[in-house]
Amino acid sequence: MERRKLVRETWIHIIVWICLILFPTALTINQFGSFQTGFLPRLLLNPALVYINYLLLVPKFLLKRKILQYIVISIVVLGLFNFVINTAFLPVPLRRLQDFAALEQVKAFKYAPYAMTFIVSLSFFLLGGVLALTKDFYRRDRITQAIRAQRNETELQFLRAQLNPHFLFNSLNSIYSMVRNKSNEAPEAIIALSELMRYMLYEAKEDLVPITKEIDYIKNYVELQLFRLSDTENVKLRVSGEYEDKKIPPLLLIPFVENAFKYGTDFKGKTEVSITLQILSNSLFFEVVNKINTYRKDKINSGIGLENIKTRLALLYPNTHVLRIDKKDKRFVVHLELNLNE
Repeated sequence: MERRKLVRETWIHIIVWICLILFPTALTINQFGSFQTGFLPRLLLNPALVYINYLLLVPKFLLKRKILQYIVISIVVLGLFNFVINTAFLPVPLRRLQDFAALEQVKAFKYAPYAMTFIVSLSFFLLGGVLALTKDFYRRDRITQAIRAQRNETELQFLRAQLNPHFLFNSLNSIYSMVRNKSNEAPEAIIALSELMRYMLYEAKEDLVPITKEIDYIKNYVELQLFRLSDTENVKLRVSGEYEDKKIPPLLLIPFVENAFKYGTDFKGKTEVSITLQILSNSLFFEVVNKINTYRKDKINSGIGLENIKTRLALLYPNTHVLRIDKKDKRFVVHLELNLNE
């Protein structure tokens, strides 16, 4: 699909430039009776000016909000371009106008050729900028639509994985046992389950949520697992850093935690999971480590899957995230780094 789009875009550019080149060529032949070779370098240099802005300056500077650098480099490029054009490739009609101005001493026309050359070059330069900004606008629009579609699919799959009878019945049975045994932890377990469900069903509909809510959700999930499972001595959760004013897409981190508990718990209920979340400035570091157990493997309710998580990260944080997944020393290690500014 991407290849077809690239081919289509290339053909559009070729057709447009053929039209733009044929028009002044036809005027030249009509005016002078034959094609003036002096026009050829100018016709070939104009596309170069367009693509310098289209492929280089706008993507590398303007779209990355390096406004001052973009303005300075643009001025330099236009200055050099006009110097070369006026020195070596000034078209015949403009040279005649220049000679006429010098001969008749008409000061009004003295700088007219340079002004006309600058206006033409500026027009082509701006054309490259408009094309680049238009392309970026449609690219961002496609990404936004893809993110929404992926998010809807992710939420549905996540809810099916989490709100399945197996998960709910186990949680409710654990809470029922606590209540029957008059455990002091029963109210906390009920609150944890209700907060978990409320967040998934209502608060996770936004594009971004405060990272504090995502952390609370992870804490509630871990707390509920501590109530449910029989041996959780090796379950660790560490959160550090200044994250009160930071935001993150909802339900982005929990799939890693969910998978860790599913595959880090053996058939006896013994669980080994370590979760570390650290915020340093605008960077998020998230690591989940669980022991690999061969006895317990839930193929039916296996979460949303690592491939879907990778797809979502690629859409939400293109080129601004690092995800490493390793298996070493009978441990499954997930390491994620995010730039929270993106």
